[in-house]
Amino acid sequence: MRPVDAATLIIVNRQTKTPKVLMGKRSAKHKFMPNKFVFPGGRVDPCDSRLIVPSKMRTPVIKHLRAETKKNMTPARLRGLALAAIRETYEETGLVLGRPTSSDVTSRHPVWRTFLEHGVEPALGNLDYVARAITPTKRNRRFDTRFFMADASELHNKPSDITNGSGELLDLHWISLKEALKLDLPIITHEIVKCIEERLQYPDTRRYTRPVPFYRFEYGRFIISNLRAN
Repeated sequence: MRPVDAATLIIVNRQTKTPKVLMGKRSAKHKFMPNKFVFPGGRVDPCDSRLIVPSKMRTPVIKHLRAETKKNMTPARLRGLALAAIRETYEETGLVLGRPTSSDVTSRHPVWRTFLEHGVEPALGNLDYVARAITPTKRNRRFDTRFFMADASELHNKPSDITNGSGELLDLHWISLKEALKLDLPIITHEIVKCIEERLQYPDTRRYTRPVPFYRFEYGRFIISNLRAN
């Protein structure tokens, strides 16, 4: 089974004494990782790469996204990965990672339409790409997931304006990274939390150029390598 492109968004609230991230619990009805705590995210939709927005991702982020991808991965599809993370987060939590705009950004997709009705465009400019992970071959569902990180200050609404959204994530709440590690997490999410802890030690100007860990299995062996912005 070939993995499907997916994207996850880690929103970090640094206005508290210790940084907190938004996590929720997957329903017991889910076939993939039921009852596990995860970050918001989901599959990439074709509409994500079709959405044309004025804001641009940082050059190191684009270069990291390009690393170890197929030649037919167009700039629009790379941008679509980040946009999918923003769309899925809005759908699952009600949080709008966007900035006010007068540009005419449009989409036929119902979730994007309601997102854009807030008078914003997706905030791509300060989005960081922090990890990539491919589900092992023996799982019933496989995803090639890109993990993005954004600061809560980039939200158009308040961090407390969390809704149940689509209902895919239950018990949505902000939690410190230390406390997050005590939750029932998938193995990869546990690794990502530690990755975020390490990444937040760097100033914003250096964070975007840091190597991006790539987690996967090859020939039955778990491998972690670093994606670099060449």
